[in-house]
Amino acid sequence: MLSGLFLVLLCANAQQKELRVLFVGNSYTYGYNLPHIVSIISGETSLKLDTRKSVIGGASLKEHWTGGRQLATRKLIADDSFDVVVLQDYSMSAMNQPDTSLKYIRLFAEFIRSHGAEPYLFNTWAREKVPQFQAEIDAMYEQAGRDVNAINVPVGPAWELAMDLRPSVDLFTSDGSHPNELGCMLTASVFVRAICGELPDIIPSLYRIEDARGESVRLMNHNPEEAEFCRRIANQIVEMYAK
Repeated sequence: MLSGLFLVLLCANAQQKELRVLFVGNSYTYGYNLPHIVSIISGETSLKLDTRKSVIGGASLKEHWTGGRQLATRKLIADDSFDVVVLQDYSMSAMNQPDTSLKYIRLFAEFIRSHGAEPYLFNTWAREKVPQFQAEIDAMYEQAGRDVNAINVPVGPAWELAMDLRPSVDLFTSDGSHPNELGCMLTASVFVRAICGELPDIIPSLYRIEDARGESVRLMNHNPEEAEFCRRIANQIVEMYAK
């Protein structure tokens, strides 16, 4: 097998401590199997993340809270035993409706804690053509983090740092909004570093799982240099935000 390529199975090391994580959001959260990639990367750390998701395209936290579009997020939180719940509002909310985002982050944070979990905030990225909006997005999530004493996972700042250090890097799909495979890899790396407190010494560049029939399914494939770049950016940005 080529150096840097790993066959990753769903089973975790029996010695690992496990956290159950629910991702709440929309296509920014489910694109390219983000929760699954987070779980796989964490399998090489001392803390295994068992991830689930409550998502629908374009959903806002208000819709998750009110049960719009047949979302059952609050029931899922109440009925299951999660350790962490990640909250992601729709991509333009920080600019267009920051007060609404703050309101539902506060409501969710109280609800999440009442059911024994901790809220984490998915600080998203600015769209490709309007990078100047990153400061507004960051400001809203940082305020929300202070208001509810929640961990702000600095994904948007990680994207900004990656593009500053490597202007040619491509993290977006053709729509200039959603993450491509590399954008998902960087996002997942930031989440693992923020929740687990560490990243593997080497992040796998090939991700495969076995389906219910035992057949191999490829989730993602990068060259080792890209995986290492994501690892370096994730470590640097999470350390910066922890200070």
